[in-house]
Amino acid sequence: MGILSICLVSFFILFTFRGGIIFLSLHCLLNDISYFFELDLVAINSCSIVIGVLVDWISCLFMAFVLFISSIVIFYRKDYMGSDRAINRFILLVLLFVLSMVLLIISPNLISILLGWDGLGLVSYCLVIYFQNEKSYNAGILTALSNRIGDVLILLSIAWIMNFGSWNYIFYLDFCGSGYSFIGRLLVFAAITKRAQIPFSAWLPAAIAAPTPVSALVHSSTLVTAGVYLLVRFINLLEGSFILKVLLLLGGLTIFIAGLGANFEYDLKKIIALSTLRQLGLIIRILSMGFISLAFFHLLSHALFKALLFMCAGAVIHREKNFQDIRYMGALVNQMPYTIATLNVANLALCGVPFIAGFYSKDIILEIASFIEVSILSYILFYFSTGLTVCYSLRLIYYTIYSHYHSWVNSAINDGSKIIGLRIAPLLIVAICGGCGLRWLIFPTPYIIILSFSIKIITLFVCVFGGVVGYRGALWFLFIKSKLIKNFIVKRFVGSIWFLPSISVLGTNQVVLLIGKHYLKTIDMGLLESFGGQNLNKYLIFISNIFQYGYNNSLKLFLILFLLWVVLCVFML
Repeated sequence: MGILSICLVSFFILFTFRGGIIFLSLHCLLNDISYFFELDLVAINSCSIVIGVLVDWISCLFMAFVLFISSIVIFYRKDYMGSDRAINRFILLVLLFVLSMVLLIISPNLISILLGWDGLGLVSYCLVIYFQNEKSYNAGILTALSNRIGDVLILLSIAWIMNFGSWNYIFYLDFCGSGYSFIGRLLVFAAITKRAQIPFSAWLPAAIAAPTPVSALVHSSTLVTAGVYLLVRFINLLEGSFILKVLLLLGGLTIFIAGLGANFEYDLKKIIALSTLRQLGLIIRILSMGFISLAFFHLLSHALFKALLFMCAGAVIHREKNFQDIRYMGALVNQMPYTIATLNVANLALCGVPFIAGFYSKDIILEIASFIEVSILSYILFYFSTGLTVCYSLRLIYYTIYSHYHSWVNSAINDGSKIIGLRIAPLLIVAICGGCGLRWLIFPTPYIIILSFSIKIITLFVCVFGGVVGYRGALWFLFIKSKLIKNFIVKRFVGSIWFLPSISVLGTNQVVLLIGKHYLKTIDMGLLESFGGQNLNKYLIFISNIFQYGYNNSLKLFLILFLLWVVLCVFML
């Protein structure tokens, strides 16, 4: 009953607050108003501690999505790991995670942003190491250290913004001086660490060591989206800056290496994590072009189908007894038809198939990339990466539907379980209908982009070509096993995001470990040991031997000392 109560209470609280916040966001959006509240906690003479709250349609709509997905995750978790004895601890960690994200969203000043940012980093570390094994510990420390770089940059921003007299950034957003643009650069680079862009991309695939419901929350609406929210708030400060061109390049490289790596990956959760990395790069690119509302729209639509994708993947992995290799998951549609159908609906939304959530944002993004003036390299990366997305998506569909049944697991978990019906159905509905609804809300006046027929047809051609390559590639890789795949160096280079995990771990700590080893041998176990511990030990042994010798020969020593005293007395007289 304790497990049932804490799950249901948390679910109903989050779900109820979500409904009220949606109405508040509609009120702010339709009336084009924002609210700013300040609460004095402590006031001593002229010094006061104030908590500020910023309420506008962006913060309210984003917060509603966070609460909705987190409530579904908690409700899903009760069946997914109901036998876990520490499920109460897990739910409390998820609630702390959501609270940190909400604090980050509604913060109008950098101090409270730092509190929410650090709360996300700390709780994410606790959730990544939840299973308490070596892989989880390594992934947790990589995630924590990568995000600490962003913490340092936010601290520098807090120190610099004091030149303007207040930590409330909303008072200075219209001020475009060089000093405040420097703060914008610091915060943009801090957001890159949270967004896992190059060269900080290694931690996001490693974070799949966390439980699958946590991955659904992290990859959809909380940890990785914190950087996007920061960019949405501060991107106007960098208008016309060279930093935007750097962001454009980093986003293009990120979506390219993530899409390429996902086509060489066989871990189900890692494929979905790499698709998240690719979507993050896409949002960074459209933000760097100046389309803030469009980037925010794609962020929300991506949160819907990515959470659904992870939850369906979690149900599949749960059925396969925690086995995640897609090569042994063939023909699962015969065992789990509803789950696999839902999984592939989310997968098609990821591809941008028409009239599902992902189509409404991705189609506009690709058309805008053809409409505005960008370099030829950026233009090619846009479309080539889109083809790679369809490629690994069709490859995943092949392994889950069309390939032969390879699993040896005869699990009792099927579509009749509560995991599938009540937990996934709400996300399935919003993943199908949420895209058009969000587009009507955010863009009351629709985009009208007029392009030539040849440019319009490029998107469809790239998607079809990528799907054919993905399907045929799955056949080649499984049965023919091409020589390129047998090449270990090529496979590891492409599949490991261009050696970024190795560089992020060994490249940063190898020198430190060598210095530590040298210090240990020469100083700690060398000079300090010779002049300290070992020398003191020898001295104490020597003194102890002298006393021990005296104790064993006390009568002899007494007689010798008595004779010496007598002789000394005679000579003195």
